[in-house]
Amino acid sequence: MHRFKRHPELLMFFVLISAVALGNGLSDSVYSNYFKEVYQVTAFQRGLIEFPRELPGLLCVLVIGLLSFLGDLRIAFIAQLLSITGLILLGVLTPPFSLMLVFLFINSLGMHLFMPLQDSIGMGLAEKDKVGCRMGQYSSMRSAVGLFSALVVFFGFRTGLFSFDTPVKWIFVAGAGAFACAIVMLSRIIRRVKPHRSDYLKVKLIFRKQYRYFYMLTILHGVQKQIAYVYGTWVIVELIMKKADTLALLSMVVGFVSIFFMNMLGKWMDRFGIKKMMYLDALTFIGVYVIYGFVVWGITASVLPKTGWAAWMVYLLFVLDRLSMQIGMVKAIYLRSIAFAEEEITSTLSMGMSLDHAVSILAALAGGYIWVRWGSHWVFFLAAFLSLGNLFVAVRVQPEKEQALAERVRRERQVLI
Repeated sequence: MHRFKRHPELLMFFVLISAVALGNGLSDSVYSNYFKEVYQVTAFQRGLIEFPRELPGLLCVLVIGLLSFLGDLRIAFIAQLLSITGLILLGVLTPPFSLMLVFLFINSLGMHLFMPLQDSIGMGLAEKDKVGCRMGQYSSMRSAVGLFSALVVFFGFRTGLFSFDTPVKWIFVAGAGAFACAIVMLSRIIRRVKPHRSDYLKVKLIFRKQYRYFYMLTILHGVQKQIAYVYGTWVIVELIMKKADTLALLSMVVGFVSIFFMNMLGKWMDRFGIKKMMYLDALTFIGVYVIYGFVVWGITASVLPKTGWAAWMVYLLFVLDRLSMQIGMVKAIYLRSIAFAEEEITSTLSMGMSLDHAVSILAALAGGYIWVRWGSHWVFFLAAFLSLGNLFVAVRVQPEKEQALAERVRRERQVLI
């Protein structure tokens, strides 16, 4: 706690990311059930819904570029305003399907704008020798709050406190309240923390050869994210026919394990280095999706039952898939270590976010088509094949040499200045 006394902005940031995680946990985690129970969408339509959900990520670099004169913290403030606006409209109204997509877009725009900003702000506040550790702690805190939000969802739906059959979707109203707390905390941080020098520089579109592996990992993450969060969830909702309380229980397990896993992962990052963590990232994705494909094939072909041990296998794969997604924090730390200038970090993270979501939109549409046309298991086999790209990057990347180059460029720029 003595570090928090010397750096109270760190404590404020922990509270901020906790509030945002709670808001997301009470909204984003139940969207699949919301779409299914309120609008009775099919698997193909579920893929189409990802367009307005992921389009904000594609636009992320442009929006942050336009607002860059405000600085990271003020853009984050605007992001929370958008999140709360979209969610409160979804909560108090049951709009027609087309209007629901508009409100979903607004909420998603706020959520996606905050994603690259929380990494750049968090790394900027962290001590220089504890970046990996702090990133792990941030993720652990988000996981702990995710566990809490899953408990709220589970007991809320089990007791009837929350329901998608009521005129007001109180779970979305509660999530909007969490975003309101985030807005209050951001206002306090803005008053206390002086803007970084890079905050007021124009965010540019950056395509450096040196960042090619970061961009490649980001593009692959776009596909893997869709499989994990859309079709991994849809296996449980559509094939096993489970409701929001089951997903909440699984989210509790993910949250509980992640509290320890992410803290340990941050320490591993500092201890073993970027390259070894990239190998771990690649191999877990490949293994999980290959097994996922065979299990889903077994269920759809009636070789495996929809209940019993096969269902438990799906639950285990769901948890492992979510944990594998979290290893992706290595991308941001890798980028920070090889960035030619501090002001390029937010720009490149934003560009990566846009590339991620451009691929996500295509992956969502392609995944829905593949699911319907050739079978749900091929969605996971394709994800396993594409994850070989992560392994390729792990083999090719040379973090030490790239970091040395970045440090030399930074020194040369300082001399010129």
